Amino acid sequence: MLSLGAIRKLCAAFDAVALTVIAAGLSRQPSGRHPFSTAHAHSPHPADFPTIAACRAAVSASKGSGGRRRRQPSPSPAAAAAPAAAKEEEQPVLVRIKHERDPERLYELFRANAHNRLLVENRFAFEDTVARLAGARRNDLVEEILEQHKALPQGRREGFVVRIIGLYGKARMPDHALRTFQEMGMYGCPRTAKSLNATMKVLIRARLFDDVLRLIQEGSEKYGVELDDISYNTVVKMFCDMGELRAAYRIMLEMGESGVRPDVITYTTLMAAFYKYGQREVGDGLWNLMRLRGCDPTLASYNVRIQFLINRKRGWQANDLVRKMFASGIKPDEITYNLIIKGFFMMDEHEMAKTVFLAMHGRGCKPNSKVYQTMVHYLCEKKDFDLAFRYCKDSMEKNWFPSVDTINQLLKGLMSISKDRNAREIMKLVTGRKPSYSDDEMKVFKDIVSHRKTGR
Repeated sequence: MLSLGAIRKLCAAFDAVALTVIAAGLSRQPSGRHPFSTAHAHSPHPADFPTIAACRAAVSASKGSGGRRRRQPSPSPAAAAAPAAAKEEEQPVLVRIKHERDPERLYELFRANAHNRLLVENRFAFEDTVARLAGARRNDLVEEILEQHKALPQGRREGFVVRIIGLYGKARMPDHALRTFQEMGMYGCPRTAKSLNATMKVLIRARLFDDVLRLIQEGSEKYGVELDDISYNTVVKMFCDMGELRAAYRIMLEMGESGVRPDVITYTTLMAAFYKYGQREVGDGLWNLMRLRGCDPTLASYNVRIQFLINRKRGWQANDLVRKMFASGIKPDEITYNLIIKGFFMMDEHEMAKTVFLAMHGRGCKPNSKVYQTMVHYLCEKKDFDLAFRYCKDSMEKNWFPSVDTINQLLKGLMSISKDRNAREIMKLVTGRKPSYSDDEMKVFKDIVSHRKTGR
């Protein structure tokens, strides 16, 4: 196709030719039809005369066809970024927040949409954002976001403030959580045991026990908050974890004096602590007191008592307690069966442990990873490597892998009884594990299978 310059030169040439023709026509004698006779009276110019309109049409055609063949210049980075930015702006704010990885931009998104109810009322968006900012060690941005949202109309709702307290806890900012509780009155938000308990939970997780006790004392005196059963049970659990069993027991007594009745959680927490520290008489007494006061044991209560009996190698008594659970309408769970299996193995009741494991399926309770770990570990200790191999393979195919020490013990056992093929099957499953084992662990496994560490 002709370029614009060529078109212009062509038009100039046509003009020159036309002038020559006109001049020649004027100098000739009229003979026949005159170029400007009546046949062309209504036409202002000849059909092939290069008019301005014709030139423009030719130029337009040249541009249209030339654009298909000539390479268009690449747009500037700013021009390319503009449509992308516009497209991003069209996405819902929750989608943009989910995919944003830069902490500063994430903060700006939250700040710019502080009054968007779709965002403000979305618990997951809050938790995910705070977790990512805290993971990036930007507690300053966490504080900016949460303090801004405390001033919103939702900040006058206790449930919303409880969420902020919990988010400060997840960001490991317990001082800010405590300050949020103390300043609730400034935002016109009433305090109840709900917000007090949330604050206590954060402080206990941070092991700020003195602050918890101070908060309990100020709760009723300074803030007018009446403690509920959750408040008392939280303090009981705190003292038990600290090993202060007498103080924990006194809290239970104070509950009754305050008009709050100790519940099954209170008794179960105290029983677990006294059994753990070997004070069987007190633990048994709490069990009897709980039953006497009309608190029916729960599954957790039975598991605490079974754990104590197993630790004392009293597996048969623990098994009898399971029967009582069934009689009272409580179905054992994986924790219960794992304890019973472990107890029978510890008592050298090998066959009884295997019977209990098989009975789980018939009673509608499938083994979990911990039950498989217990079975494989103790079967290896009893040198029943064939059965240990079967259960280990079954567990690994469910993506439940026993501990490294247990796998080492199993591989050594299989090699010692010339079950090289079974050992290689275990190695194949070990190699395909995701996430993979460390290089050092894999080296130990391979050394065992390659006979360098079989002990033979």
